[in-house]
Amino acid sequence: MPRALRLGDTDHLFGNGQDNRGAGVNHDAAESGEAHYKSVISVDARRSGQYDDIDRPRMRAQIYRVLETAFAHARVGRDALHMEDRGDGVLLAVASRIAVTRLLGLWLVEVHEKLRAENRGLRVPLGLRIGMHVGPVRHDERGISGRAVDLACRLADSSVARELLDAEGADLVMVTSQSLYEEVVSGGGKFIEPARYSSARLELKEGEVTAWFHLPGRPAPDIHAGSTAAGPFAAALAEAAQTAADFAAAMPRSTAESPSEAAPAPGHRSDQEGTHYTVHGDMSQHHDNVYQQSVHIGRTTDRDTGRPKGGTT
Repeated sequence: MPRALRLGDTDHLFGNGQDNRGAGVNHDAAESGEAHYKSVISVDARRSGQYDDIDRPRMRAQIYRVLETAFAHARVGRDALHMEDRGDGVLLAVASRIAVTRLLGLWLVEVHEKLRAENRGLRVPLGLRIGMHVGPVRHDERGISGRAVDLACRLADSSVARELLDAEGADLVMVTSQSLYEEVVSGGGKFIEPARYSSARLELKEGEVTAWFHLPGRPAPDIHAGSTAAGPFAAALAEAAQTAADFAAAMPRSTAESPSEAAPAPGHRSDQEGTHYTVHGDMSQHHDNVYQQSVHIGRTTDRDTGRPKGGTT
């Protein structure tokens, strides 16, 4: 006797010979209340609030094409996936029988390649932030929950992930938890390059955590401690600041910069204590003077050559 159809039985195939059974929540019903270790992936669209009601469906369709194509090419069957729509993104839980290295390696490569293909010719390219963690997940008739789910979502939504994606002008940023980096990424593997990850401390609702950031196809991102600014812009600012500091250090110090070595001048004003000057050229300082006629203070220069004619007047 044929079995009754359930929601998800007639959904499209991924092309790997496995059906779409369990795409929604039905296949998780038997797991209700039980915690199972799974890979949790949170996918968010960049600046989703800027899409209007006409463009939003196109954006959502893009996200699903990118993810579904990548899972198919990475040989991850739909029966190994739990997918929840989040409006401007997708929340996924992948069964533990799927190696995490496949997700961090081949699947991520396929996501990046498909995303680049989708973005060709678009005036506003789609950008994705992906947070990933592995931990216990509980299912119920409405979806999944657990601290692993919360952390994956927080990583994808972090300010560092948002600013890094913008600063680098990238299509995709992957953020992994500290434990996932230490236990999987750091060991390397096919398409996994730990040297291309950079860490940063994040202040989350649950407390401070370390996260690891990766821009597929690029060197390790430059993330500065104590700031969410990242990428070449922050690097340029830091370099300029260091150059200015080096230049100032190389300049000779005047006696005005060394109050311990110079005796205070007569009539020294108490409100000037602690004031230091770095002077390139001549400097004169005047206080409480009364001039009875026009005066010129400074060097007199030749109008043609720009060179000094003589002393000050």
